[in-house]
Amino acid sequence: MKLKVTKGATVQVIAGSDKGKRGTVLDLKKETMMVRVQGVRMTTKHSKKDGVVKSEGYIHYSNVKLVDAAKKEAKKTSKKAAKSKTA
Repeated sequence: MKLKVTKGATVQVIAGSDKGKRGTVLDLKKETMMVRVQGVRMTTKHSKKDGVVKSEGYIHYSNVKLVDAAKKEAKKTSKKAAKSKTA
């Protein structure tokens, strides 16, 4: 299934305990339709090596609304580079 949300897009959480928060999409799991959003569903892990580490957890795709789509960067090539590749 094709998702409308892509990595780097700005979304707003519309359901759950983080309702109303906005953030950018950090990661997608297309198989399970899960999205990881910056600053949403923060989890805390304790380890002897790193100490206390806070990171974002995954939320379901249906709990977010697309606010601003990710901008695709245009590839710029010079005319000289394009000619040398063909020659």
